[in-house]
Amino acid sequence: MKQALVGARIFTGEEFLDNRALIINGEVIEALVSAENLPDGIARIQLNGGVLAPGFIDLQVNGGGGAFFTNDTSVSAIRTMLDGHRPTGTTSLLPTLISDTREVHQAGVRAIADAVAAGLKGVLGVHVEGPFFDMARRGAHNERYIRKMEQADIDWLVASVKAQHKFKVMLTLAPEHADVGQIKQLTSAGVVVCAGHTDGHYEDVVAALKEGLSGFTHLYNAMRPTTGREPGVVGAALEDANSWCGIIIDTYHVHAASARIAYAAKPKGKMYLVTDAMSTVGSSEKSFQIYGETIYEKDGCLVNAEGRLAGSAIGMIDAVRLNTNWVGVELAESLRMASLYPAEYMQVDNHLGRIRENYRADLVHFTDDFKVTHTWVAGDIGQHN
Repeated sequence: MKQALVGARIFTGEEFLDNRALIINGEVIEALVSAENLPDGIARIQLNGGVLAPGFIDLQVNGGGGAFFTNDTSVSAIRTMLDGHRPTGTTSLLPTLISDTREVHQAGVRAIADAVAAGLKGVLGVHVEGPFFDMARRGAHNERYIRKMEQADIDWLVASVKAQHKFKVMLTLAPEHADVGQIKQLTSAGVVVCAGHTDGHYEDVVAALKEGLSGFTHLYNAMRPTTGREPGVVGAALEDANSWCGIIIDTYHVHAASARIAYAAKPKGKMYLVTDAMSTVGSSEKSFQIYGETIYEKDGCLVNAEGRLAGSAIGMIDAVRLNTNWVGVELAESLRMASLYPAEYMQVDNHLGRIRENYRADLVHFTDDFKVTHTWVAGDIGQHN
């Protein structure tokens, strides 16, 4: 069934367009046409101003809607997370597993495979965050699970990619604790490897980049900072022109000036927004369990008993708003950082991340004060208060 979305300013992923109508045909975008020349007989959905943009893509989502993926590695939990984040404009995401046993991680990846096989839209793949971290930079990850990567870990991750070819597998690790050649084994098989929770030196990261490491998880957080004599992980990340960096813009994880420094250092298109969201997003419950410990949300901040940040309490529309109004980035670039750039990193920008003919109709409409009113996932509309 064809539908025409009218009345909003349209951001295509590259530019803003006024006085246009977007025609959706089933799951895909059929055309962008002048609003005055819209063909007769097409059902119209009137959007009262605001912005219609490509749906947001979040590559680090621990939980949402009351579900926490590591605690509940089921298709039902994945669906709950999708439903919890959709009112914040997210139409695709990587459910994220924090440090735990190999068995828990394997169960999570099986759940992702089952969700994709069942046709659950919006699941791009899985992000396995840990447990191959540096103990000093573990953050809220429990120390009893932190360990060195073994060949058996590589084997099952590689097997997951080879068996599926239908979803992405991202792994965050501390490169200084990987043996020579281990990262290469993973990246050669198609695993997306990122550095995070790392106390590595500049040289450790450069060596990992040569083996195919391509990203940095929540830049600045849980990684060795830059000093004059030791560029550290942050310095290596900002110097490298080819890698991508995720960043949490929630006013707690990163200072606005630090974000601006990163944006100035990296080539345009290599920084993308993530939420690192926990289960409180999209839920009335403002506490959850990690490793048997209750984490409470207070003033939009999540901190464990050790005083360590434990993920975030924002959705993607919040990240876009804060990146625009607090950091000072142009809205168009904030929207790219929330959609096009993560799509490019995951190599799904041939059908996601833009408003373009034959792309999947994954869309978000929000008001001028950043309130999401509608989303579309593969053409399926959701209306939000």
